[in-house]
Amino acid sequence: MVFSRRARTASLVVGVLLLGVLVSDVAGLPGCRDGCKTATATAQVQLPPALPKPPLLGVAPQNGSQDLSPLSRVSAQVVGGNLTNVSLVDDYGKTVPGALSPDGSSWQPTGPLKYGRTYTMQVASLSASGVPLARTTTFTTASPDNLVDVYLETPGGLPIHEDMRYGIGTIIAARFDEQITDKAAAERNLVVTTNPPVQGSWYWVDDKTAHWRPENYYPPGTAVSVSANIFGVRLGDGLYGDANAKAGFTVGDAHVTIADDTTKTVSVFDGGKLVRSMPTSMGKGGYETIAGRDFSFWTPPGVYTVIDKAESVTMDSSTYGLPVDSSMGYKLKIPYATRISTDGIYLHQLNATTWAQGNTNVSHGCLNLNGENAAWFYNFAQPGDIVQVKNTGGPALKIWQNGDWTLPWGDWLKGSALTPKP
Repeated sequence: MVFSRRARTASLVVGVLLLGVLVSDVAGLPGCRDGCKTATATAQVQLPPALPKPPLLGVAPQNGSQDLSPLSRVSAQVVGGNLTNVSLVDDYGKTVPGALSPDGSSWQPTGPLKYGRTYTMQVASLSASGVPLARTTTFTTASPDNLVDVYLETPGGLPIHEDMRYGIGTIIAARFDEQITDKAAAERNLVVTTNPPVQGSWYWVDDKTAHWRPENYYPPGTAVSVSANIFGVRLGDGLYGDANAKAGFTVGDAHVTIADDTTKTVSVFDGGKLVRSMPTSMGKGGYETIAGRDFSFWTPPGVYTVIDKAESVTMDSSTYGLPVDSSMGYKLKIPYATRISTDGIYLHQLNATTWAQGNTNVSHGCLNLNGENAAWFYNFAQPGDIVQVKNTGGPALKIWQNGDWTLPWGDWLKGSALTPKP
């Protein structure tokens, strides 16, 4: 094929122009000098704006949860936005009140849940970019087979009064009205705090009763508070706590009384100082079988505490199985009686045995005093004061008799459900 001179000239011009374009496209690559530019530097791609995003919204419990404790965590939380509305309503249409955090990112109920209810929580939120998001969760709380209540008392079954002063040996008793099979769960929710702090522990006397005492006597002036936080707590198979309970008291002066059978004397100390010595007649000792039952007439040795006191008490032997009309029976009205055991041992007035006080034991087990001494001790004693009986015969004082302090500390710890067992 033959091209004319004009055609060859035109092709040459086109080739030069094309070469210029190619040189311009690669400018800016390594080896390019003199600030050469690329075509892409002036023709960048424009990306579309980001789409608005919804917030991250979480709710608890999980939708469809069953058999939950009323103490289960209930909450709504949002990330990248704010909560705009939260409602928690039970199957009776009752709304549970709640509180929103100051920054609007979380919500939780301020009122308690109840047993055996189905709750629906509806949550609405809005992201920072204006996108709404809503969630709903429905859950059901447990329906217990049985509910248990707890009473915070002294070992004698009396309630604790905050306006009273108590002795340095005061025992706290937590009494449940049902048998507790999960004692560890119960004990974890029995909380004792003291100021100043003292070391103490619970001891399970039986399946319904736990006692708390410190390792050593409280210092005078100690403030003691106890809380039984059992509501919503599973305490056994189908058994849950019904309601919480709390109590508190302040420890008074350090009263320690020592009754020594060797000297037949009751010595009373206040803050370590001897303030009174009183002759006494204690249990005559021995055992007898009366009306088919065995009775001990010893005053058990051990460390008691004052349980309560009364200006007048009717003492009736039939209350512990000894017939009034038997050879050892009695029914008497006794003045100035201070009780130190759950089975009826008192320090009390009995003028009929004044002749024996200080030299001979003639009682059924109580500590007899003359009228003046009995009245003085009655006025002096406060619940929880220490009373130690020593050098008597017969079996030692048992815990169920109010002998908590008789047990050594190492043995006491073994009675806790939270102490590791060997």
